[in-house]
Amino acid sequence: MRATKPKLLVIEDDEGLQRQLKWAFEEWEVLCAGNRSEAVALLRSDEPQVATLDLGLPPDPDGVSEGLATLSEMLHLKPDLKVIVASGHGERSSAQRAIAGGAWDFYQKPIDIDELQLIVRRAFHVRNLEDENRRLNAAGTQRAGPFAGLISSAPEMGKTLQMLERVAPTQISVMLRGASGTGKELLAKGLHAASDRANGPFIAINCAAIPETLLEAELFGHEKGAFTGAIRTVEGKIELAAGGTLFLDEVGDIPLPLQVKLLRFVQERVIERVGGRKPIPVDVRIVTATHRDLKAMIAEESFREDLYYRLAEIEVPIPPLAERTGDAALLARHFLARFSSELNSRVSALGPDALAALETHDWPGNVRELENRMKRAVIMANGKHILASDLDLEGPEQGCEDQPINLRTVRELADRKAIRRAIAQTGGNISSASKLLGISRPTLYDLLKQYDLGS
Repeated sequence: MRATKPKLLVIEDDEGLQRQLKWAFEEWEVLCAGNRSEAVALLRSDEPQVATLDLGLPPDPDGVSEGLATLSEMLHLKPDLKVIVASGHGERSSAQRAIAGGAWDFYQKPIDIDELQLIVRRAFHVRNLEDENRRLNAAGTQRAGPFAGLISSAPEMGKTLQMLERVAPTQISVMLRGASGTGKELLAKGLHAASDRANGPFIAINCAAIPETLLEAELFGHEKGAFTGAIRTVEGKIELAAGGTLFLDEVGDIPLPLQVKLLRFVQERVIERVGGRKPIPVDVRIVTATHRDLKAMIAEESFREDLYYRLAEIEVPIPPLAERTGDAALLARHFLARFSSELNSRVSALGPDALAALETHDWPGNVRELENRMKRAVIMANGKHILASDLDLEGPEQGCEDQPINLRTVRELADRKAIRRAIAQTGGNISSASKLLGISRPTLYDLLKQYDLGS
């Protein structure tokens, strides 16, 4: 089969120049538009990767207002489109405005075909690299190795993993700093698994979940008879972690008196059990985590500065879900597959309004909140597709800005709302609505019938 050529959209109102460019760009499939509406229609229906744009479009051929408006609308519909704008002599400021508005590059008029070909070829190359990177990220979101449990394609989380992979082989004390629900224990386990202590124990203790009166005995153990009810000698979490990793979660909740004893252990790697007098050496790596601002606590004298610097030889920030680009939708699909299987549900996909809601929600509860909302949605969804309301989230407001690029994506996700918006925006005009959706009138009629949306 003949390979499909990459698509290049040429937006130029001079038909002679259109023909010249179409001839010059024979290595690509060239789509030509003479105004904004034609350009947007071709963008919706054909989804080109790269576009050249003459800023002087009708009805403002001597200005740049229509060209800049075209640029803005196209990038809203397709943010990854590489747009190369034309700049005449003396119009460099207009080109700069276009670059500031999201254009990828510009070329000077009158056109030098060889130069423009080079710019376009480079734009396609960069776009192909971006597409390949997205594919690799998608394939690598479920990692193998020490961090196998982490699902992420976000560059923000990638930086965190790079730091952890670099410090894992060392014996340095690591502090993970991030909000609740960001996966600090999962990352601590990965850090342990990537270290040369991987064959030793990984012992975790949540310092906020244990009453202050019991925390010392939990950490350091106790001797028989040390207190009422101590009927035998018990090793603490620190001893149990010997040869491996001790993970102290929510270390900021350790009370000040106990911080003194913990500091002595961190400095000397020797403990004494509660009620004991015998020093016990323990070889252990310490990893801690907190959602608190320990430096502010130091200023308030509720956390010891010397202990902080012993525990945070390397401090690794964990980005919240709201700052992890694309991860909300990625994790949602993971939880959807898991809960659909566990609950024997027919729910199989996320609707576009649900995806939009996932990306705009600020996720104060992070991944834990997302997991809970997805479990609720799988239970509450009426059909095969999850809506924003199933997640108990607000969907996007209706309006032209929210109209999807074409119906291909919408059809894959069975989104009835996109068709309803198009019909409403065009006052029930099927011909205009079909153009707005990037499909033919017969196809729209078929979808109206298929989804029982009327006409």
